[in-house]
Amino acid sequence: MASDKKIKVTLVKSMFGRGKKHMACVKGLGLRRMHHTVEVIDTPENRGMINKVSYLLKWEEV
Repeated sequence: MASDKKIKVTLVKSMFGRGKKHMACVKGLGLRRMHHTVEVIDTPENRGMINKVSYLLKWEEV
């Protein structure tokens, strides 16, 4: 099942000067500061947020 999978997401670039929607996606994923890592459930909603701000993130499936 897709809901059992998790994705480890790390913020590798600064959010300074980014658009409001991109900052909202980063906060929605639970990332607070640079080099902060969180594990999120692999859902279409989370995948969409990751794809939108992929240039700021490093991610891997767990």
